Amino acid sequence: MIIELAKNYGFCFGVKRAIKKAEQIKDAATIGPLIHNNEEISRLKSSFNVKTLQNIHELKDEKKAIIRTHGITKDDLAKLKKKDIEIFDATCPFVTKPQQICEKMSNEGYEVVIFGDENHPEVKGVKSYVSTKAYVVLDKSELENIKLPSKIAVVSQTTKKVEAFMQIVNFLMLRVKEVRVFNTICDATFKNQEAITELSKKSDVMIIVGGKNSANTKQLFLISKNYCEDSYLIETENELEKAWFEGKKHCGISAGASTPDWIIQAVIAKIEKLSSINPNQS
Repeated sequence: MIIELAKNYGFCFGVKRAIKKAEQIKDAATIGPLIHNNEEISRLKSSFNVKTLQNIHELKDEKKAIIRTHGITKDDLAKLKKKDIEIFDATCPFVTKPQQICEKMSNEGYEVVIFGDENHPEVKGVKSYVSTKAYVVLDKSELENIKLPSKIAVVSQTTKKVEAFMQIVNFLMLRVKEVRVFNTICDATFKNQEAITELSKKSDVMIIVGGKNSANTKQLFLISKNYCEDSYLIETENELEKAWFEGKKHCGISAGASTPDWIIQAVIAKIEKLSSINPNQS
């Protein structure tokens, strides 16, 4: 069996930046999980005393606060700035961008359509910058029974698929007089999705490594499952099962944007052990 890594996978720019910040700052509290990977968050806690709080209301005697990669709401940021605490902003610049767009466009009188998951922390943060009206949707059908205004701005959650975003844009173009479209899908997300599409088409088993609460990792898994029925989403090598690799000739591996390399390498080593692969074959 051959083991092949996707051409693009793992840590994105925003996550690398946040991890580096946390390691340098030390002895701090993050507002919400810094990234969506429990194993990496545990490492930061044990090695750098960076603990995770669920919200700003849990802050007590902490001297340093780190804003997570997904950002926080405008209101929470204002409250945080009123506290006697040093603030370090690790919000990914690709997440800051739709926040700024939403604030600017709504100030100019545009209502905003956000393509994304309403319960995702990134989307909650982006939506909070809209001062007019925001419509958070996952499919164009959710807009069909809404009386839309004459001016709409459209942004996307950074980890969504371009094709689905364009379906929403095309729907609005036919029904709204003025539509301002901003492609806020992260380039790293697009490259990872493109790479897993290519790899899953030629693999007979696919392993996707990442947090099960990570939107971009789940998206990679769904894409892989479309082309390779035997696709599995795992967080660590401990979830791998020998039966997955029996009779398989080509194993593809990809990883979410919040997955550190040390976890990916542990997964590869375990697969080699389970399938009795000579490392030179991979």
